Amino acid sequence: MNQKNIGIILYILLLIIGVLVNVYGHQTKAGENATVAIPDEAIRLRILANSDSAEDQALKRKVRNAVNAQINGWVADLTSFQEAKQVIRSHIPEIEQTVADVLRKEHIDQSYKVQFGKVDFPTKIYGNYVYPAGQYDAVLITLGEGKGANWWCVLFPPLCFLDFSNSDAVRMNEQPYDANDNKKEVFAPAQGENKETVETDEQQEQSSKKEKTIKEEEVKRASIATTPSPFVAENDQPVEVKFFVKELIEQLIP
Repeated sequence: MNQKNIGIILYILLLIIGVLVNVYGHQTKAGENATVAIPDEAIRLRILANSDSAEDQALKRKVRNAVNAQINGWVADLTSFQEAKQVIRSHIPEIEQTVADVLRKEHIDQSYKVQFGKVDFPTKIYGNYVYPAGQYDAVLITLGEGKGANWWCVLFPPLCFLDFSNSDAVRMNEQPYDANDNKKEVFAPAQGENKETVETDEQQEQSSKKEKTIKEEEVKRASIATTPSPFVAENDQPVEVKFFVKELIEQLIP
């Protein structure tokens, strides 16, 4: 076998190795992006807004940012679940003060309540993972009447900085609220919680436009399906499948 043939064979082997490495890389990346399951020994933070108004939702985000940063500073280096519970419970007065400071800074006269213990959580579907409803250890902050959309994350182990949908510093259960966002947050109400999501006129208009577009697409598909294709070949020849690499090797190595 001459050097030219050896070079061609080596080139083919390198191509095959490159394909295998590329496939492995995609599988590894998919594994890294998989949804992280919440451990059994976890402490959550749940915040209930006064209402779904833009102002109340904005206030909820500001309270979230302040409290989350505060608690992360206390539990970031902890490894014991029981120790984390003790630390958070001992700092409840500081959390209450943080909420009060945010309200005062925003010049908002609104009641609030900070609790720590077993808190009811609704079922949440996030990606391919279902977080079942139940009672979990959590810090619950209720702003005003607490009838607005809720937000929650995992304080311990510290997972509130993770978000698999965007780059904002939130975790599982809520996209950052935007007054121009027409998406509705849908979740099963927790035990004893009366939660309704109101669809605005703008959302209804968007929904009507979407239904109209879907109907137009269905009409187009029906039209295409009933129209005979002008590109029908009368004498189709059977397709012969050849393996380039196999034939090349057979030619090089008789």
